[in-house]
Amino acid sequence: MKSVRENTGRKSRGGSPRRKEAEPPTEALAPEPPEEPAEKLPEIRSPVASPSKGAPKGAPKGEEAWIYEVAHPDADQDLAPVVGRNLRRLRVQRGLSLERLSKASGVSRAMLGQIELGQSAPTINVLWKIARALDLPFSALISTTGGAGTRVMKASQAKRLTSHDGRFASRALFPFDEPRRVEFYELQLKGHSEERADPHPPGTLENLIVTRGTVEMEVGPERHLLATGDAILFEADKPHVYRNVGPEDVTMYLVMTYAEEVG
Repeated sequence: MKSVRENTGRKSRGGSPRRKEAEPPTEALAPEPPEEPAEKLPEIRSPVASPSKGAPKGAPKGEEAWIYEVAHPDADQDLAPVVGRNLRRLRVQRGLSLERLSKASGVSRAMLGQIELGQSAPTINVLWKIARALDLPFSALISTTGGAGTRVMKASQAKRLTSHDGRFASRALFPFDEPRRVEFYELQLKGHSEERADPHPPGTLENLIVTRGTVEMEVGPERHLLATGDAILFEADKPHVYRNVGPEDVTMYLVMTYAEEVG
């Protein structure tokens, strides 16, 4: 605060000081707030693999939660720049800031920035949250252009997405650059692990078959135990969980059908 200047009196002819009408004090000026430095996104480090299911208990909230949004180090890092380019393009087309998209998706602003820069590979769950906030199919974020005609998608060149601890992995078995209502995925789940999925757009159906191991599917309040060769069809616009109840890895194949054409 700047100090107020004091007023001084002058003496009159009688020698006694003559009071001078006090000037109104100068209004103190509030100090200007210091200029905030440009925001610096935190460096994203890959978390240590953990056998816990989903985000560990007591996981930090807000900006600190990005550590649980980063894919395991074994994830395909070649997909990161593809997702980054698509995310930025789709976000800008909708006139969304990183802050608004963060609030709509529940994904930290720091993580969204890292994804757009191609510096971090997000988990499957994070991509689903972003896709839902943008009102787009999951595949729109991992789409790459390609030619028409016969398409061979070699296993050695597959793009795999993983959970933050690397215990759940998904591989798309279809091209992304054609209009469609159906998508086909290979899913792998480590022993005694689970993957929790948020609701998909209304009208979405999942048709799953287990080709190795035993899986417990939790769809809303229902639970279904599936052995090798068993299949299930359910409405996926509600929370659902894939749970490996045995020690061996599980392999599943998923056909996802949308209510409307995508792509």
